[in-house]
Amino acid sequence: MGTRADFYVGVGKPAEWLGSIAWDGYPDGIDEAVLAAKNPEEFRAAVNHFLSDRRDATLPNQGWPWPWDDSHTTDYAYRFVDGKVESLCFGQLIIGADEDGDAIYSEESQEFPNMAAVKNITLGERSGVIIFTA
Repeated sequence: MGTRADFYVGVGKPAEWLGSIAWDGYPDGIDEAVLAAKNPEEFRAAVNHFLSDRRDATLPNQGWPWPWDDSHTTDYAYRFVDGKVESLCFGQLIIGADEDGDAIYSEESQEFPNMAAVKNITLGERSGVIIFTA
């Protein structure tokens, strides 16, 4: 199984979904330009560039690729809000790290857009699932 990630501009239900990846969605797998964006336009451009040559990328015109309805079940989500990029893991906002480098999470509940209406589940390269056949 892959480490999936979703990308948004904004927060909560009105956030704009920019796309998703099925592999290497953990922070070290995300292009530095995405994580260092300073405004929404820069974030959109960095995400578009990052997704442009990936075979595991899903863009909004392809539909929501996951069998779940929002990013609470996606390994990671990255969103641009209030002048910075925020990282979330299984729907929990990462607010820092402890002395061992382990993530510290906000206890505040996070909301995401419900993507059920645009769901287009895939089991191919964009799914993060490895299928073996004999």
